[in-house]
Amino acid sequence: MRLNNVERIMAQSNIHIANINRQFKNIKCETSVKFMYSNNKKIVVITNKIAVSSDLNIVEKYIDELNNVDSSNIMSLRLP
Repeated sequence: MRLNNVERIMAQSNIHIANINRQFKNIKCETSVKFMYSNNKKIVVITNKIAVSSDLNIVEKYIDELNNVDSSNIMSLRLP
């Protein structure tokens, strides 16, 4: 992810965390985002439990739909 995308997302990380958690809640998922931080041009999302691929899909879809982020420069999400 390019640095400007990271900066844009991190500048409003509290809003993004709330929105992602709302999406998790809407599908009755027990996963929730606790916090986010940037690390070497990457965004790390910390959840309350081990995420599965469907959780990653929700986060990825949310990021793709952000208006102020160039989604063509975003790498795929992955588990550690």
